[in-house]
Amino acid sequence: MIDRLDHLVLTVHSVARSCDFYVRGLGMTAQTVDGRTALLFGQQKLNLHPADGPPIRPRAHAPTPGSADFCLIADRPLEAVMVLLDERGLSVELGPVDRIGRAGPMRSINLRDPDDNLVEISAYR
Repeated sequence: MIDRLDHLVLTVHSVARSCDFYVRGLGMTAQTVDGRTALLFGQQKLNLHPADGPPIRPRAHAPTPGSADFCLIADRPLEAVMVLLDERGLSVELGPVDRIGRAGPMRSINLRDPDDNLVEISAYR
């Protein structure tokens, strides 16, 4: 019945800071339509909802900045990702470590976005 994930919503303190992290840091593309900002990558997107201001409905029961924990699959070897992150001034909190993803064994690193969401970046072996 379910084929894939289309998008996730991140509640953020600052849309601008989040865009900088995900666009400059991770290479995503920002898109704003009708006043709503999304970060595009592959066939998916992250919608950014500001924590302050009028709520965008429908929404999660208790959206909170920093409550997300998700994994992104890299399009290149993890070592190359780590070099780019270092060049862009982003710190790896953990890794590389071995993990098991949806498609099997992978290597992962973890870092935090501006709202302290845990962002895992992985590469399958």
